[in-house]
Amino acid sequence: MTAMTQAPELFREAVAALRSVVPRRELELETLRAPQRLAPWSYAISCESTGPADVLATGRLVLLHDPDGQDGWDGVLRLVLYVRAELDRELATDPFLPAVGWSWLTDALEASGATWTALGGTVTETSSARFGDISGPPRTDDLELRASWTPVDAQLRPHGEAFCQVMSSVVGLPPVGVTMFGQRQGS
Repeated sequence: MTAMTQAPELFREAVAALRSVVPRRELELETLRAPQRLAPWSYAISCESTGPADVLATGRLVLLHDPDGQDGWDGVLRLVLYVRAELDRELATDPFLPAVGWSWLTDALEASGATWTALGGTVTETSSARFGDISGPPRTDDLELRASWTPVDAQLRPHGEAFCQVMSSVVGLPPVGVTMFGQRQGS
C-alpha cells in the first residue's frame, strides 16, 4: 500500500482537489516533497513563473493534515504558502509594497471563492549585496510572502487557484484574457 492509500479520506479528498487545479500556461506546477514533521499528513506543490518584465517568482503551497488539529489551526487542515519574487529597485522602495503583497493573497482567496479561517502571515522585503568570491549583481531586491490559513473543508481547488493567482500577480501577469501591448515607440 502506498502512503496515500493509507491516508485519511479527508486528506485524500483535499489532495485530489489540489491536483485538479489547472494553472494558466505561464505557470508551471509540480508536486514536491512535503515537510514531514509539521503534521502527520502533508502534500506540497511548487510553482515557478517569469512575468512580462522578466520578474522571476517561485512558490510553494503545502497542505497539512492532523486529524487531532493543532493549536492555532482552528481545524484539521492547514495550508501554508511561501512565495519569493525578485523586484526591481523602484518597486522595492515603495512603502505600500507589503500591503499590496498581502492584498494579492486576500484578493485571490476571495475571488476564487475559497472559504477559510485563521489567516495570518508576513510580507518581507529584502535587499542583498554580494561581495568577494560570490559577487554578482551589485544589488538584488526580493519580496517574500508567507502565510497560512485553515480551509473550512477539503474542497481545496479554489485555494489552489488562489495560489496560482498570487503567483500571477507577483510576476505581473495580466488577468487571463487580457493581452499586454508593448510600449509605444515615440517619434
